[in-house]
Amino acid sequence: MGDPGAVDADVPGAVGQVLDHVLADRVARARAADALFAEELAGRVVRFTRAGGKRSRSRLLWWTLRACGGAGEAPVAAALRIGAALELLQTCALVHDDVMDGSEVRRGRPALHADLRARFAGSAPAERVARFAEAVGVLAGDLALAWSDDLVAETPLAPPTASVVRRLWSDMRTEMVAGQYLDLRGQITGSHAPSRALRTACLKSGRYSVERPLALGAALAGADDATMRALGSAGRRLGVAFQLRDDLDDVFAAPRWTGKPCGGDIREGKRTCLVALAGHRAEAAGDRRALAVLRRSLGDTGLTEAGLDRVREVLERTGARASVEERIGRLVAQGLRHLDGALPENEAGARLRRLLASAADGAAAGAGRPRPGPGGAVPGSPVSPGARETGR
Repeated sequence: MGDPGAVDADVPGAVGQVLDHVLADRVARARAADALFAEELAGRVVRFTRAGGKRSRSRLLWWTLRACGGAGEAPVAAALRIGAALELLQTCALVHDDVMDGSEVRRGRPALHADLRARFAGSAPAERVARFAEAVGVLAGDLALAWSDDLVAETPLAPPTASVVRRLWSDMRTEMVAGQYLDLRGQITGSHAPSRALRTACLKSGRYSVERPLALGAALAGADDATMRALGSAGRRLGVAFQLRDDLDDVFAAPRWTGKPCGGDIREGKRTCLVALAGHRAEAAGDRRALAVLRRSLGDTGLTEAGLDRVREVLERTGARASVEERIGRLVAQGLRHLDGALPENEAGARLRRLLASAADGAAAGAGRPRPGPGGAVPGSPVSPGARETGR
């Protein structure tokens, strides 16, 4: 698809077409290696990727390309291929994240390793089946990562652009691993340092969700150094805002918005910026009751909705929730200011600004999200508290 206007009309659809072509080729190669492997593992990677979310990373890449003047056949084709590679990288990140966190639900459906565990239930003792399913989940993520790297490596690029794109891609993968490590380390050490939690948020999600897609789009368009720096500054701030919003949504948004049960980060013991700030403020205020609630609840895989309500009360009473909301709004405003003057005032630039504001979901957008009340009930939510607990 070489017509940029046609892609403008449906970016996720255009990226999906490239993904369909690439995935069909990869499954054919997998089948040549082994039919069972192709059906049970490669096929699951394909289905997970095709059923992807909002394609936000590839959309950010595309609208940055267009805002920076990219319109020729070569940059359009390259942008769609790199966008598809980002979606495969996202598959890797989510599948591995679900295994490491023990998450049972993803996008409103069983996580990949949970689906495998159900598929092979009864084939061996339950503990062995669970270990098998998690191990295959790791392999599935590895396969998605290999396919994404192949796609980038096989994308025709002019020498100067190729060097920049491949360096960005390499840095992004390293940052993802670094962020995931810091996330896991925070869970085991119980650190309540807000600065460390913020650094984790930046590396684990902020950069690869926002900053690097912007940089890749600009590089493919041949943007100059000043534009690249401005986009980097904007993306860094908006990427952190994106992750902070995700942290808030995990505790306060209805499952129909997130595609997974409420409180997953709390039950998994994640020291998000929200939790770290609440713990820091409780310690400073000598609030033993709040500290006791956090100690008791973080990492409690069986935490009830009533227990989660007590955590919510601490997050609000310490001012952590309000502080994070304020920080999100400030980061979004700063990030969008960095775009001023860096991009031409065209329709693509306006689309990019709207997409960035929506991805970070500032206060105005977030205010409309229903949050669970006592016992997890959400007005108008199609998912009952009982269904959420069963889904876990």
